[in-house]
Amino acid sequence: MVQKMLAAEVHIGSNNLDPKMERYVWRRRQDGVHLIDLGKTWDKLILAARVIAGIEHPSDICIISGRTYGQRAVHKFANFTGTTAIAGRFTPGTFTNQIQQRDFKEPRLIVVADPRVDHQALTEASYVNIPTIAFAFANTDSPLRHVDIAIPCNNGSKHAIGLMFWLLAREIGYLKGTLSRAEGWDVMPDLFFYRDPEEAEKEETVEVPSAFEEAYKPGYDATAPENWGEEGTGFTQPTTEEWGVTLRPPKLSRPR
Repeated sequence: MVQKMLAAEVHIGSNNLDPKMERYVWRRRQDGVHLIDLGKTWDKLILAARVIAGIEHPSDICIISGRTYGQRAVHKFANFTGTTAIAGRFTPGTFTNQIQQRDFKEPRLIVVADPRVDHQALTEASYVNIPTIAFAFANTDSPLRHVDIAIPCNNGSKHAIGLMFWLLAREIGYLKGTLSRAEGWDVMPDLFFYRDPEEAEKEETVEVPSAFEEAYKPGYDATAPENWGEEGTGFTQPTTEEWGVTLRPPKLSRPR
């Protein structure tokens, strides 16, 4: 688990540091980048998984990500856990304006990928009079206003944020009993990573060789048709009688 987090650069913070995030910083490098304590990251992740698993109806939980790198992870997390995903632009009034019958929601819990980008959702969650807990994948410079539980990690990397949602979904499955710790989870973390549409199209494009390339590929003998009728070649030219075809002269039409 720690190796995956190190490979995804979950521990890499930013040059700036919010006073409320100082408790989660392990040390600061010479270039000014703060390093996050992965032990505290894992403890907060387990706490978040326990709170989410305690909600009776997972659909009452909203997973929000306005950042492009987190939208794929949000959709995959909602698919495996049964929660509600809100990816892209957050519509103001989703939690407060009941006139919006189509987009209006009354969640019991919200999970945001970036407190700075998803500040509108956090603000509206603080306005409503329903029990709402806000989680945040927070970097070292992320504001923690209206955030009850912060999961410190690098939320600016597509690999880091995808891995954190994957770990959270796996831990929820373990707590609910849908997954076994002995067998593990067969879903790879790559499924939660953001993929550039242009790169995905290039990977899906399969080069089909043309008829010319297929005919003149290495090992093709261009003089083989001249040797068809010779002995030892293993192939003889079939005659028209063997095919059951009788050649007849074409009918010529008279000029009018």
